[in-house]
Amino acid sequence: MFIAIIGIIVLVVGMVIKQGQSQAAHFSRAITIVGVVITALGLLSSSVKVIEPGMVGVQSLFGKVQPDVLESGLHFIDPVVEVTEFDARTQNYTMSAVSTEGDKTGDDAIRVLSSDGLEVTIDLSVLYRVSPTKTPFILQNLGTGYVEKIVRPIARTAIRDNAVSYEAVSLYSTKRAEFQSRIYNAISTAFAKNGIELQSVLVRNITLPASVKASIESKINAEQDAQKMQFVLQKERQEADRKRVEAQGIADYQKILSTGLSDKQLQYEAIKAQKEIALSPNAKVIIMGGKPGSIILGKE
Repeated sequence: MFIAIIGIIVLVVGMVIKQGQSQAAHFSRAITIVGVVITALGLLSSSVKVIEPGMVGVQSLFGKVQPDVLESGLHFIDPVVEVTEFDARTQNYTMSAVSTEGDKTGDDAIRVLSSDGLEVTIDLSVLYRVSPTKTPFILQNLGTGYVEKIVRPIARTAIRDNAVSYEAVSLYSTKRAEFQSRIYNAISTAFAKNGIELQSVLVRNITLPASVKASIESKINAEQDAQKMQFVLQKERQEADRKRVEAQGIADYQKILSTGLSDKQLQYEAIKAQKEIALSPNAKVIIMGGKPGSIILGKE
């Protein structure tokens, strides 16, 4: 539109020169033609609008927002209409204690009080997108600064409002998923009222006070020691059971020997052993029996 305005100015200058009696009057026709051409090019360029992929356009005419949304592609519009573009792709807003990670420079983490009165530091990422059909509403009511007006304050408020329902240690461990689900629901509802679709809430990090972290580490160490002792005791019980079974087996074996072998059977086993010795080629003296009248066998 700026080019068209320049063209109109040139056209007016040409008409003024034409009506004058100066020496430049004979250039008025050329100036007028140039003005017409510039005006035409300006109007033509203002009538054509290209919306890039992932973007949408909202038209406003003299401050009044038009309801029609321009999707990505080529559009022919009223040359006096102003088009405001919105990014309809997924966007990420991060609040982190690490200065290089967040959208704001410096420590931008959220500090909240838990139900037990401890201060907990939370790093959060919010994934969202502008609803294309709601962009006229956003432009009319929020303008283009919806991140600072809606995304940031609603996310931080939802974190603080829900953190007070949990103890610090629970937020850090067992209740983390539940906490994330609750703040997702709270943020999603508030975003939807303002034309923004919440896609995901990521609780990136929860930092506890140093005293609480020390207590947790001490408790973990004690639990590990207790588990180690339980293992040692279990191993000793198993060893005791093994020895008890072994002793019982020996006792049962001895009982069987004492009750199951007769004197004649023992004498027979002894004769068999002595016979094997007697048949060996080595020199030996064998006393058969251990009573008077025993037989002595010898071989040189």
